[in-house]
Amino acid sequence: MSKLTVEDLNLPGQRVLMRVDFNVPLENGQVANDKRIKAALPTIKYIVENGGKLILMSHLGRPKGRRVPEMSLKPCAAVLSKLLDKEVAFADDCIGAAVEEAVSRLEKGDILLLENLRYYQAETENDAAFAEDLAGLGDLYVNDAFGTAHRAHASTEGVTHFFEQCAAGYLLMKELDYLGKVIENPARPFVAILGGAKISGKIDVLTHLLPKVDQVIIGGGMAYTFFKAQGYEIGKSLLEADKVEFAKDLLNRGGDKIVLPVDCQVTDFFDFDGRKIGELQQVGTDAIPADWESLDIGSRSIEKFRAILSAARTVVWNGPMGVFEIPATAKGTYAVAELLAEVTALGATTVIGGGDSASAVDKAGVADKVSHVSTGGGASLEFMEGKTLPGVAALTENR
Repeated sequence: MSKLTVEDLNLPGQRVLMRVDFNVPLENGQVANDKRIKAALPTIKYIVENGGKLILMSHLGRPKGRRVPEMSLKPCAAVLSKLLDKEVAFADDCIGAAVEEAVSRLEKGDILLLENLRYYQAETENDAAFAEDLAGLGDLYVNDAFGTAHRAHASTEGVTHFFEQCAAGYLLMKELDYLGKVIENPARPFVAILGGAKISGKIDVLTHLLPKVDQVIIGGGMAYTFFKAQGYEIGKSLLEADKVEFAKDLLNRGGDKIVLPVDCQVTDFFDFDGRKIGELQQVGTDAIPADWESLDIGSRSIEKFRAILSAARTVVWNGPMGVFEIPATAKGTYAVAELLAEVTALGATTVIGGGDSASAVDKAGVADKVSHVSTGGGASLEFMEGKTLPGVAALTENR
């Protein structure tokens, strides 16, 4: 790390303002999945055990500058209290006199969670006055929210201008360590797996990774634009017509590095919203019927990918292989998740780039059998694109 870390800070008696990512799913006013809260525990425990007065701030959902009770962070305070076996106080706002009063009452080792930052439009606008109000609550700043590190928001970038010391927490350090190693110094063969609906969201990562990888496996909806570029019939499958030339160029530049599916699961009827699907057939990718739609990779593609991945020493995965929200068309995505668990057991380093891929390894039951599951889909994607993450760049250099 070229940046200050939480271990570089003198914590006893200091007010530590810490950005966390508690953007968790809520059901009936309760936290439905506490993985993001658990991910912040190492840094929280370190600060508390070393005598810091900890003020936690996060967003949840997209309230768009309004107070939306269904998006309150209060349920997170209850979960954190239970995980720590320690009371976590909750503030009904994130700035203002009442919050300042609550902070002033904190003793060494106490924890206060602030209300949803995005109740204020000023958070996403990176408003300087709002950032200064937040910064006034702390003496030191720690960012442990990798999931928002690619956003220059008031709580991730703006606040740093009002602190002498801004440091990375353990989760942020871990994310940068894993992603940095696989991108800059991977054990070889290095294989990237890219899926998801659209090429347009992956152009930069494809361009950045192609010179670095030994092979890149392409699946999901984005694969059909590549098939179109090869002159294949793709029926009603997803197509980005304006990206066909890009796909042709990438195929020419990439050559044997680019690996596409060889078969797929097609249907004559599909209603995603209603979760309804017609007859499914497995066909070669060069034999998709003109009025059918492809929704997943087939068994021969899975075996082709297995042969490549079994020899890999580093694998990074971002994006599902098909419509994995529906069991009938989730087989390809789950198969890739299981393949990554297998190669991890053989000694490979496997990094899952958050988002749908993280959801897939979780649903496949192998999240604890891969090397690292990123907590930030957008942030990990931008890191793999070679972009600077504002939330990381804003931290203090370790001199």
